[in-house]
Amino acid sequence: MATNNSDPISKAFKHKSWNETRTNDSWAIFKIMSEFVEGYERLSRIGPCVSIFGSARLKEDHPWYHAAQEIAEGLGKKGYGIISGGGPGVMEAANRGALAVGAPSVGLNISLPHEQKPNDFIDLDKSVDFDYFFVRKVMFVKYSQGFVVMPGGFGTLDEMFEAITLIQTKKIGKFPVVLVGRDYWQGLLNWIESTLGGNHLISEGDMNYMKLVDTPDEAIQAIDDFYSRYLFKPNF
Repeated sequence: MATNNSDPISKAFKHKSWNETRTNDSWAIFKIMSEFVEGYERLSRIGPCVSIFGSARLKEDHPWYHAAQEIAEGLGKKGYGIISGGGPGVMEAANRGALAVGAPSVGLNISLPHEQKPNDFIDLDKSVDFDYFFVRKVMFVKYSQGFVVMPGGFGTLDEMFEAITLIQTKKIGKFPVVLVGRDYWQGLLNWIESTLGGNHLISEGDMNYMKLVDTPDEAIQAIDDFYSRYLFKPNF
């Protein structure tokens, strides 16, 4: 069957010369720079925040959705802003909790082919859109005073391990990474300790980078206890 050389798939796979590739890459740098600049400009004015991560697939009647909303409300009442990934599920719950108590409600939205659009609980002046995952992750890490990690899938695990790796390698200071839901996370933590630790692939004490809790109150307390001893500042 003949293909139409003008259709998008044919164009995407059309062979490019080395010069065309270099030119495309060079122009991409300006797009990347613009996302960094916008993120820095917006988030630097917001103040101390906590990022809340978790599944985009949870509906508002799910207990984990309610827990994320309660955590956001509790942290908001203590003076923290809330940063989420800007989408549905746990992200929506986090922004909803922040908005309910008048705390800064920040959404770092990522452009995806499906499912992701900004939720309705983000402050209008605190919604930032990204095309690049790596730029978005820099924003989370630079301006977050802690991570609260709710149950989630690959994206949640990616964000959690990114934070732990940066702490482990001392690229950023040690800030709290709080995992909510003992039943959900305990199996993973057991595997890390027995398999990675058992094969000497992590150092003694690396498990202490994560704090496992069960309730919203415990999560709020874990963040607040840590920062009652420190001054707030960007992580790098």
